[in-house]
Amino acid sequence: MDQEPAFDIEEELKKLPGQPGVYIMHDARDEIIYVGKAVSLKNRVRQYFQSSRNKTAKIEQMVSRIARFEYIITDSELEALVLECNLIKEYRPRYNTMLKDDKAYPYIKVTVEEAFPRVMVSRTMKKDRNKYFGPYTSAGAVKDTVDLIHKLYCLRTCNRNLPKDTGKERPCLNYHIKQCKAPCQGYITREEYGKAVDEALEFLNGRYGKLLKLLEERMTEASERMDFEKAIEYRELLESVRKVAQKQKITDSAMEDRDIIAMARDKTDAVVQVFFVREGKIIGRDHFHMSVGAEEEDRQVLTSFVKQFYSGTPFVPRELWMQTEPDDSEVITRWLGARRGQKVRIVVPQKGQKERLVELAEKNAALILSQDKEKIKREELRTIGAMNQIGDLLGLGHVRRVEAYDISNTSGLESVGSMIVYEDGKPKRSDYRKFRIRTVKGPNDYASMKEVLTRRFIHGMEEFRQLEEEGMDEKTGSFTRFPDLLMMDGGRGQVNIALEVLRELNLSIPVCGMVKDDNHRTRGLYYNNVEVPIDRHSEGFRLITRIQDEAHRFAIEYHRSLRGKGQVRSVLDDIPDIGPARRKALMRRFRSLEAVKEATVEELMETPGMNRKSAESVYRFFR
Repeated sequence: MDQEPAFDIEEELKKLPGQPGVYIMHDARDEIIYVGKAVSLKNRVRQYFQSSRNKTAKIEQMVSRIARFEYIITDSELEALVLECNLIKEYRPRYNTMLKDDKAYPYIKVTVEEAFPRVMVSRTMKKDRNKYFGPYTSAGAVKDTVDLIHKLYCLRTCNRNLPKDTGKERPCLNYHIKQCKAPCQGYITREEYGKAVDEALEFLNGRYGKLLKLLEERMTEASERMDFEKAIEYRELLESVRKVAQKQKITDSAMEDRDIIAMARDKTDAVVQVFFVREGKIIGRDHFHMSVGAEEEDRQVLTSFVKQFYSGTPFVPRELWMQTEPDDSEVITRWLGARRGQKVRIVVPQKGQKERLVELAEKNAALILSQDKEKIKREELRTIGAMNQIGDLLGLGHVRRVEAYDISNTSGLESVGSMIVYEDGKPKRSDYRKFRIRTVKGPNDYASMKEVLTRRFIHGMEEFRQLEEEGMDEKTGSFTRFPDLLMMDGGRGQVNIALEVLRELNLSIPVCGMVKDDNHRTRGLYYNNVEVPIDRHSEGFRLITRIQDEAHRFAIEYHRSLRGKGQVRSVLDDIPDIGPARRKALMRRFRSLEAVKEATVEELMETPGMNRKSAESVYRFFR
């Protein structure tokens, strides 16, 4: 069996950046088993693999299961913490201590819908028309900042209904200590108050340079006046402002679904990084390697990426935030809108939080390009490149999705079928399917395969029709996506069975067989009634071997699980006078069901626990 190149942990540890971020641990099945954050990814991740470090039994067990890791860099530890929470809630890794669902980080809320807005601390973010900033990990720093805004801009803290309640009550204490201009008394106009709110929003949006400068000047002036108590107050406020100024970019108050796309490139290669934002939270990311020409502009590269990526992905978000506007932007948005079923926007952020999120994606793309360029090329060669080799070998051109099938049984009993899926040269395990054979008795692999294929494609066509009737534009059912190529585990016989099923269902899908030699090793492909030889040292050949082995493994694993549940019986159970003890004795003596079938009555009687009656019963059963 051809193995994937091992993830060299020691080599990858050397590439870790000393920046804040989130690290994600995967096991051998590529499941996420742990998500953590770090001030320095380099220092934190290396600690797990240092034998001298004291570790709990839980961490020791977790480390023993790590097959590979990945990471996302952020601009601050605060951002890393919020991203960590998002990923833990999304993937629920087994070795993380799960956060409670009611855990809430504080936001700063500005009630811009009111005539005289207030600035306050909020533990929830609602989908309303107010402005939210955060979330933040330091509740104390948030409170200090809100207090600071009240002091500097003299905004109200009361919950009076203004201007309706103007003049109905006396001004509160904040007016007398000069921390409010008393809009409740009409002492400040709505326009003047609005200017103060705008300045507060400027600060909360990250443009706090003027404020920091002002506080530093006041701190210096207080020191020169020997008013050290006041100077300390300004210094503490400065620290609070600097801490809160690391405003989180990881969660967005609009609570929309969007993809954030940015690219890093050199003369011949580019890495496109995509952050997936769902309900306002970054829940994952992926990166894609592209070969580019020196003369190609960035917008051309991103245009090619958008067309290829969203033609294959089942989900199209409401918005794309991009580094630069793609060519034919209007046409592309109409196409994406048709695929989504509602309007899609392409946004090229120029300032503020949106621009910083795109910059964060670009930073991650640049890091991947600089550290893993050769690794990405090798991975592309063994996946997409290998898939293209198979397509070219068969004269099919572009092949993206492949389905392979296998049948497993024990002497014809309890036959099962497996369907595995490879997309872009990688297994897509979410689309794997298992079948228990219903209509075939005995060890008939051809008939079993015909049943499996018929059920698979009929189910897919029915599911497709149902989605159409429901008016759904996205055909995202589990069986609705048909393959570009069917790969059967065997030669002419299995291929002909598949072609017969497709003809009966009026489907046109190329079918090839994966032929093995006498030593049960992959030899070539059977296609259009010809065995097509393939270079055994090519990536395409290695991919065929992986697909064949994976189909076999998945079928055997399913069959084994049924046996483990006691759901697969032996044919000996149907013989009168043969119970569990005699069945075990027969299999222990003769080793196989075929040997039992061929045995004489005398030979059967030599089995411990067997008498003439039971031996004759077995003999007659097989005659």
